[in-house]
Amino acid sequence: MTAHAATAIRSPDVATARPSAAKSWLSAIEITARIEREPTRLLCDAVADWASRTPEAPALLSDQEQYNYFELARQIDRYARWALAHGIGKGVTVALLMPNRADYLAIWLGITKVGGVVALLNAQLTGASLAHCVDVAAPGHIIVANELGGAYDSAKPHLASAPRLWRHGDDATDFSLSAALAAITDSPMTADERPTVTIDDTALLIYTSGTTGLPKAARVSHRRVMSWAGWFAGLTGATPEDRIYDSLPIYHSVGGVVATGSLLMAGGSVVIAEKFSARRFWDDIVRFDCTLFQYIGELCRYLVQAPSVPNETRHRLRLACGNGLRGDVWEVFQARFAIPRILEFYASTEGNFSLYNVEGEPGAIGRLPSFLAHRFPAALVRFDFDTGLPVRDDQGRCIRCARGEAGEAIGRIGEAERGGGRFEGYTNDRDSERKILRDVFAPGDAWFRTGDLMLQDAKGFFRFVDRIGDTFRWKGENVAASEVADALTACPGVIDACVHGVSVPHHDGRAGMAALVTGDGFDLAALYRHLAERLPTYARPLFLRLRPALDLTGTFKQAKQTLIGDGFDPRIVSDPLYVADSAAGRYVVLDDDMFGRIARGAFRL
Repeated sequence: MTAHAATAIRSPDVATARPSAAKSWLSAIEITARIEREPTRLLCDAVADWASRTPEAPALLSDQEQYNYFELARQIDRYARWALAHGIGKGVTVALLMPNRADYLAIWLGITKVGGVVALLNAQLTGASLAHCVDVAAPGHIIVANELGGAYDSAKPHLASAPRLWRHGDDATDFSLSAALAAITDSPMTADERPTVTIDDTALLIYTSGTTGLPKAARVSHRRVMSWAGWFAGLTGATPEDRIYDSLPIYHSVGGVVATGSLLMAGGSVVIAEKFSARRFWDDIVRFDCTLFQYIGELCRYLVQAPSVPNETRHRLRLACGNGLRGDVWEVFQARFAIPRILEFYASTEGNFSLYNVEGEPGAIGRLPSFLAHRFPAALVRFDFDTGLPVRDDQGRCIRCARGEAGEAIGRIGEAERGGGRFEGYTNDRDSERKILRDVFAPGDAWFRTGDLMLQDAKGFFRFVDRIGDTFRWKGENVAASEVADALTACPGVIDACVHGVSVPHHDGRAGMAALVTGDGFDLAALYRHLAERLPTYARPLFLRLRPALDLTGTFKQAKQTLIGDGFDPRIVSDPLYVADSAAGRYVVLDDDMFGRIARGAFRL
């Protein structure tokens, strides 16, 4: 380990942490230590272990189906044999397009058990956006839920690949996956049947927008799956008596691997909601007798803004785990809903380090005890917004930030003990290389660029500041400005488009805004319909600004900073402004009165 790696993060040692924090860290270390000792043990094997120990214990619960551990293990083996029967072995990719449900987990656990790779497609995508995600995965097969058949049909004209289609659902007729499974036994798979798959093999492709461009497919090895599951099982103190409520999309790493994997690792139960609903949330928590739930910050804010209901304090919750909970929401959220403990964390699907706020410090994304610095080698470096790169000194080295100074978070790439510092990259090698910063503190070293600005406070806690680049986060989703701009300029009458995110009072993240140059044939109503057909709801621009021309930098790049600074305030912006009115299904004029309603939180975005 280099001196730079050893001093990258200065955090209090375990001896100075609260006893509960120390116990959480030690539990996580103990669980994850097993990963390296047993390199052929996968998450499906943890399920099989619990199936033999507590076969009747509930594993996955959803409105569509429910599995105890015995049933889940059998279903996993059925999908594993189906995969082998159709030539899906090590390195063969299967794309999965399905809403949240228990069988989603059974499918990817079964396929990856025999070496297949499963691409978890965003269930909200349609058309060209969905086709792009399918093509970057280059799957040999695709499983499509019946209810998402229309979405896949809209993508077909844009596909460059031609995966074999399997329809999921009992009422499927053509290409029925259920019919294929019916002929396959679900008896426990023997050692002779099962190919050798190790923790270093790729398990999943999970999509992330990164900091620029269209969604990229990040490689996720079985090692990462097991590490995520193990760390969170330990840090949350999960036991077989626990039930976690998961209303996040399970095509994402948090909703689909962290929340689910940690409880399956611990022998607990996962309650999978098809989608988040503030109205049903507390009733579901009580009905399923949940003790934990997984959140994103926006979810918590929705709950705080919702009217009080009796069940919001009649629960047995002991912990909420997630990321993005703002400091100004944290304490109100915890007090109103009587939640004993909150575990906030920072991580990314492709990133090579994580931060955990085990102590429950409001507004912080975490800190690390010094004895774990070698597993999570990270640093904050000064950033230049004009160049879009970290600042270099006279020797060409990056400059570490002082306490309280915001900079880009980076993680040292290496083969550190138990997988720390690993960067597994994307399916596209050029995309992977763009995330690597070289010769950072010493000749030849390499660090992963998170694209996130953070600062470290006087107590050693890291605090999130903002995202770098064109990607902004809205409704818990990363939105790639270039993809939105492409959809806008494909609309008749739109000559040019500059897409950026703007802060909105009473909302987390940044909402999409587009500055448009328009010409003959432009129609606001047609634009609204055009975007509804091509982009998921969270990616459609909420605000429009009509400009005679777009400003460019000296290198002919769009000058966004002025537009971002102007925001959508008609007292500042003299150009025509519009806001998307979802209730009316169109863009409406954004005048002083409408701006006031948005600023007060009286207009639904």
